[in-house]
Amino acid sequence: MTDQTKIALITGASRGLGAALAEALSPEYHIVAVARTTGGLEELDDRIQAKGGSATLAPMDITDPDAMATLCRGIHDRWGKVDLWLHTAIHASALTPVHFADPKEWTKALNTNATATSVLIPYVSPLLGEDGNAVFFDDPKAGEKFYGIYGATKAAQMAMARSWAAETARTGPRVTIIEPAPMPTAVRARFHPGEDRDPLTSTADEAARIVALL
Repeated sequence: MTDQTKIALITGASRGLGAALAEALSPEYHIVAVARTTGGLEELDDRIQAKGGSATLAPMDITDPDAMATLCRGIHDRWGKVDLWLHTAIHASALTPVHFADPKEWTKALNTNATATSVLIPYVSPLLGEDGNAVFFDDPKAGEKFYGIYGATKAAQMAMARSWAAETARTGPRVTIIEPAPMPTAVRARFHPGEDRDPLTSTADEAARIVALL
């Protein structure tokens, strides 16, 4: 692996869209795959290797600031950069009326969806430099009934991403916001149990569309 290797950091890479994006990008990028689920990361690594690609697995919790600092320092020491950061990690809170909101669930969603993003952006931004690209994925549920916790914390994440995009429009890095098509992921299954999944876009097809956009 040379210094010219393109590096794609994917937070939330063990399953769903994050895993599909890792596979889609692996022919051109070395993948740094971050997720809590070691088994899912190992399965992803097997699929990437089968395609002739390579990955560095980082079984870490994005809500641990020390772990994220260690991760980004390790990337800096090894490659000195990140060309592409795709932030797909999310906590999908159970749907519930706001007046039944569980404080523990709120804290978990806030830490994963918002606070971790506020920690990661300052850590990853220097690695992206002027020419890198950070990609966030919108899911506009704020204000919809039963989505109080998820909608609010996801909206906070997207507000930070949009502010960062505005702030770096002239200087870089580029900040891209994409709203994915409905996919048969575990997150969607939690929100739509019993849904007919056949009409949904596969994660592989959606990843291919997103990679083409980038």
